[in-house]
Amino acid sequence: MSFAAFRKSERREEFNKLAEEHIQHDLEPSDRDALVKASTRLTLPTTLGTIVGLGLGVYAAFRLRRVRADMFNAFRASEKPTHVIFSDGRQEVVPDITPLLQPSRFGDIATYFFFGLGGTVLGGELGLLLGTWSATRLINKEPARRQRIENAYRKFRADYLRREAERLEAGTSPTWL
Repeated sequence: MSFAAFRKSERREEFNKLAEEHIQHDLEPSDRDALVKASTRLTLPTTLGTIVGLGLGVYAAFRLRRVRADMFNAFRASEKPTHVIFSDGRQEVVPDITPLLQPSRFGDIATYFFFGLGGTVLGGELGLLLGTWSATRLINKEPARRQRIENAYRKFRADYLRREAERLEAGTSPTWL
């Protein structure tokens, strides 16, 4: 999501007022309450999914770090070849790569960061999906309410597009630029 969505502007405030007008005039109080309840049904699972995803990501990173350390200890303790003998009788020394395979602080930090980030994104998206499903069920429970909300949205969108067209005809830039 772009940070531009949070930027304050005259146009944004104008369209917020337009949306608020349509919510007040085109919807009944029960419809407005249903929209508020649907928005909470959307935000709560998304927030919980993000937190649970972060926890699971950090837990997976911890487990991976432990397995990586155990594998390194097993590799370090195992017997490794020190020379390679070729068919012509020549011997070459095999370098010891044990220090190169040792887990590092940077690797641990990267593991925790990327697993935490991945868990946060995956959990947040799954929470958003679940919240959207729940909010849609709430709104679709009453067909008449759903129809009123759809009509209010259609009227808002028509007003929005009319104002955008007026702006374009006047020569000013559209709102998305």
